[in-house]
Amino acid sequence: QVQLVESGGGLVQAGGSLRLSCAASGRTLGNNCMGWFRQAPGKEREFVASISRSGGLLSYADSVKGRFIISRDNAKNTVYLQMNSLKPEDTAVYYCAASADTLASNARRYDYWGQGTQVTVSS
Repeated sequence: QVQLVESGGGLVQAGGSLRLSCAASGRTLGNNCMGWFRQAPGKEREFVASISRSGGLLSYADSVKGRFIISRDNAKNTVYLQMNSLKPEDTAVYYCAASADTLASNARRYDYWGQGTQVTVSS
């Protein structure tokens, strides 16, 4: 079993930055692709970014490409999402997740999920 705990969310003005962290416990994340997803009120959960086991493969949603950066530190069993140039439409609950796939953007490919952290971007 893997337990994932997100942190770093909060309220920020448009154009600002936040860095989300996802800490894992239970077992090492070194064998898992990790992903970030988000869900805004009244909307379906959507893919944000994913990173392969070694960090050599990355994938981003078009809506965040060039603004968000996903990274991982396997020694710390932690995954990060650096969010820059935030927009009001980035407001959502952000979730991290772990998958056995090499790299995945489909939420159904992820087996473990955190509880989420709220990100609110004011205009």
